[in-house]
Amino acid sequence: MSFEQFVAEQGPALRAALVAAYGPEVGLDAASEALAYGWEEWPRLAAMDNPAGYLFRVGQSAARRLRRSPAQLPAPPPNELPHFEPALLPALAALSDGQRICVALVHGYGYPVAEVARLLDVSDSTVRTHLLRAMQRLRTALEVHHVD
Repeated sequence: MSFEQFVAEQGPALRAALVAAYGPEVGLDAASEALAYGWEEWPRLAAMDNPAGYLFRVGQSAARRLRRSPAQLPAPPPNELPHFEPALLPALAALSDGQRICVALVHGYGYPVAEVARLLDVSDSTVRTHLLRAMQRLRTALEVHHVD
């Protein structure tokens, strides 16, 4: 697989995961640094079982250097998004990085659990555990008692 094919297939998930973990500003910068590193090291990375997982870790290292304050989800402009519960953004921000990444990728972007697990280089059961705990915390924070 060429680097261009890799970026076309795995790049969106890598960017989404880093943005979910570190916010849009730091996450996008971290994804750019990870993909730049991937371009430079592609012959070595192409031979790996999970180059996307490796580049996610590279992005995490870059985010730690770039991060100046805890990840903050930006307040959306009022006219650009459909109506949603105002307490959702603070509730998402209160989740752990792993929980927030899993919720964003699975429920926000519609990625399958197996693909998220591969990207994060964890087991499927770890992703399901993050999702279960995150959804419990979100239901409590948003005072949702019945799930349809």
